[in-house]
Amino acid sequence: MKTQILILIIVVLEFSSSLPQNQKKNVLIIVADDLGFNDVSYRGSNEIPTYNIDALAYGGIVLDRFYTAPMCTPSRSALMTGKYPFHTGMQNFVIVSDEPWGLPLNEKVMPQYFKEAGYSTHLIGKWHLGLYKEPYTPMQRGYDTFFGYHGPYIGYFDYTHKMFTRNYSRGYDLRRNANIEWRNDRVYATDMFTKEAVALIENLNNKNPFFMMVNHLAPHAGNEDVPLEAKEEDIKQFSYIKNPRRQILSAMVKSLDDSVGEIVLSLRRKNLLDDTIIIFYSDNGGPTEFLHSTTASNYPLKGQKQSAWEGGIRTAAIIHAPFLPQGVIRNRYFYIADFLPTLLTISNANVNISTPIDGMDLSNMLMNDRPPYRDEVLTIDDVFEYSSYIRGDFKLVNGSSSEDGIADKWLGSNNNTNVNAANYVFNVLNSKTAKALKYSLTERKISCLRKRTVVKCGNNVANNCNLLEGPCLFNIINDPCEKVNLATTQKAMMTSMLESFNEKLKTVVPALRKPPNPNCDPIFFNLTWTNWDDYPPHILDF
Repeated sequence: MKTQILILIIVVLEFSSSLPQNQKKNVLIIVADDLGFNDVSYRGSNEIPTYNIDALAYGGIVLDRFYTAPMCTPSRSALMTGKYPFHTGMQNFVIVSDEPWGLPLNEKVMPQYFKEAGYSTHLIGKWHLGLYKEPYTPMQRGYDTFFGYHGPYIGYFDYTHKMFTRNYSRGYDLRRNANIEWRNDRVYATDMFTKEAVALIENLNNKNPFFMMVNHLAPHAGNEDVPLEAKEEDIKQFSYIKNPRRQILSAMVKSLDDSVGEIVLSLRRKNLLDDTIIIFYSDNGGPTEFLHSTTASNYPLKGQKQSAWEGGIRTAAIIHAPFLPQGVIRNRYFYIADFLPTLLTISNANVNISTPIDGMDLSNMLMNDRPPYRDEVLTIDDVFEYSSYIRGDFKLVNGSSSEDGIADKWLGSNNNTNVNAANYVFNVLNSKTAKALKYSLTERKISCLRKRTVVKCGNNVANNCNLLEGPCLFNIINDPCEKVNLATTQKAMMTSMLESFNEKLKTVVPALRKPPNPNCDPIFFNLTWTNWDDYPPHILDF
């Protein structure tokens, strides 16, 4: 017993001594929208170089097994509340702009915690957690400032949102705080949000800590009439890619990568980098085919966005701060809801979470690769009836998210080209991010880390897994590509996983999603998307 107590004391002292004492640290979260797992080059692909994102990874912590919800709204709700979406009613699909629902107002969200701790709070870019009534919008949910859009996506050059599945007018959706921000300069959306973030950083009061989210539109598809949009000068750089749509996607990702470099460099110019925690991640997997498809690649993971396969829920994620380990890979599970308690700890915000949450404080795992560790990850959409349950080494997948199971396969091909391979390390070392970090990254270190982040599927031949016939079981540690179904060969484990998952199902709350209401039509609101349910109805018979 004395030995155990001594070990515990040593662990606590080591952990506490490695964290900054007392001073509150700034928090900057940069979110990519629908970024493919294989569309960042630190994972080994040379097709789309992401030198700034990669430099952040090599100088920080790569969260190698980072999991999110499979779609935008559920993912963002988990980040904000620290809870599984199915515990807040946010688990089914996304908030479509004509639907009267949003993240429940009784849920305390991340910016409110940081505001309580004395932080200034700022959101740039996408919200997508409710727009139909003003109380659901960002300025009423803890943000001091907001510049962005309330709905799911906008055009990259005109900032409008057109629902092509409904006979509504095209509506403008760009706001500064609570007011419409009218502009017709056609600045590319990624650049526009980047400039806003840089300007905000440059005008911050260094005496007070800040919490800032930059929720990029990129590389999510825009409106369905022109879903993929990029700057011509960027598209030309990807002429070596045969697929013209993927050329545009690559240019969209390049702008996203440039944005990371500009924002990190602005922190250095403002002398804030040493006191800032930077997080970069994708909200869910990339959509290769079907709804809002972009040709994104999650290779070699199976599935895509809106699925419980690894390609839908395991995404790129990085956390960086000077007082955290540098150039390391954490292979432990990290769920998106874990950011809330973990960030409150490592930022010294000194705010308690008084209500039960699903997120775990994994700061000791980040710092020292020591317990507590997350052992379970759950994905549940009880309306569309697809789910997954990770426990220990095993993953149970149940129900298909697509008709006839057409998306239950490996959708994103490798398409890897070596055109960028020769100068890769040089370009990483000369990126704006690397220059801002001022760390001693070396060619050997970069090469070593890059090799370790590549997901290897092994030589196993994929066997039969038909989710339309029943659930499948995988050893997700040894088989990250979900090739070998163990449902019939590991019957005891299969039974145990099913029993545990059925117990979890008992905690699911009803989904909040509601039918559309045509009173939202922008034609009634000067061709803008607004908090339409706060106004008298314009259509009485529907």
